[in-house]
Amino acid sequence: MAKVSTKQRELRKQRTVEKYAEKRQALKEKINDRSLSPEETWDALQALNKLPRNASPSRLRNRCQITGRPHGYLRKFGLCRNKLRQLAMQGDVPGLVKASW
Repeated sequence: MAKVSTKQRELRKQRTVEKYAEKRQALKEKINDRSLSPEETWDALQALNKLPRNASPSRLRNRCQITGRPHGYLRKFGLCRNKLRQLAMQGDVPGLVKASW
């Protein structure tokens, strides 16, 4: 199980990403707009660089919703493989059955 501080740090990063998402998108569109002058593009690039580092979505880490474990994460369920298996054996995951052949 991940430390509580690690889980809280990830939540803070998530909130920061959501807070700056629109602003980042607008600046990126300005940077990629070829009709703007090089000075305007440069200004947009500088503004993007001044945003907080944690505002970038690439700094987020997928973690298990229950344990906070970063490895063995399955996107479809939002859980790590260990907890998914445990919940599946208890019958808590609808539509998921143990394979047998």
